[in-house]
Amino acid sequence: MKIALASDHAGFEYKNYIFKYLTEKGNQIHDFGTYSGESVDYPEFVHPLAIAVENNEYDFGILFCGSGEGVSITANKHSGIRCALCWQTDIARLARQHNNANVLSIPARFIAKELAREIIDTFLSTNFEGGRHQLRVDKISRW
Repeated sequence: MKIALASDHAGFEYKNYIFKYLTEKGNQIHDFGTYSGESVDYPEFVHPLAIAVENNEYDFGILFCGSGEGVSITANKHSGIRCALCWQTDIARLARQHNNANVLSIPARFIAKELAREIIDTFLSTNFEGGRHQLRVDKISRW
């Protein structure tokens, strides 16, 4: 699987942890930054990731920041992105099954790394159900 990662300074440690984890599982990973724990403006990293996922260069994107909110809001400015902020595995599962989410946002200051890993595994292994959900997903970028 081809997966794009990006973070702000608060999510930097989690991003590096997940980069290693997903690489060891045989995935092709691209790190869009940030590359240190120094304070940064996360849109500089989120927009390039969102464009790359929108253009189907990557199967999925995963974003990390303190609350997960800022990076999620930024990614969702792109009409081809459906970014889900997830702090539980059930939310990640439903985001994929019902919303066909293609980007995941992780709140690094509020969950443990092990839970982040479980959420990511759930997100990446869950398929979109289509059917009645497809009509709703089609309406998301229509406005």
